[in-house]
Amino acid sequence: MNRPARRAVHPIERESYEILRSRIDLTALPPYTRAVTERVVHASADLDYAADLVCDEEALARAVRALREGAPMVADVAMVAAGITSRAVTCAIADPRAAALAKETGLTRSAAAVRVAYGDAGPGAVWVVGCAPTALFEVIEYGVAPALVIGLPVGFVGAAESKAALRASGLPAVSNISEKGGSAVAAAALNALLYAEEDA
Repeated sequence: MNRPARRAVHPIERESYEILRSRIDLTALPPYTRAVTERVVHASADLDYAADLVCDEEALARAVRALREGAPMVADVAMVAAGITSRAVTCAIADPRAAALAKETGLTRSAAAVRVAYGDAGPGAVWVVGCAPTALFEVIEYGVAPALVIGLPVGFVGAAESKAALRASGLPAVSNISEKGGSAVAAAALNALLYAEEDA
């Protein structure tokens, strides 16, 4: 397949990274873990993510290879999809099939959207959850056979628990320990891998 063009880095982004690196030294991290951590910190201006994120370098390397080979990407909500900057993303949250399935089964709309998206994307996708803990629980339980799960939902109800369940599941994953997270940081984590894929 054709390789994407190398991304142009805006001067403001370059300056932001210089400031970030003057405040925290992440050079001891393995390369993909460092890329994800720096981009999440950059997106959030929150240095605490350096200690809060949980990454598996081998899983990240495999995900970069999967993305290079065209693995589909699935987001739980439109805000996550909108933050992924260089490729199309499947997001079924607004799909009428998800609404119908939620009504039929009693699942949340976000969990139903996982099932619909899996029907479209199939196994081997990179899943990005930045909003809905119920979507992350469904990704874990539904058997989506992911290339990677970026599980960074935010909130006081179920967010930390869903991320703990992701870490306990054995799935290849990026998560964080605390209740914080959100669409911007989840998209940033995937963008870090996409940019690494471009630069490989």
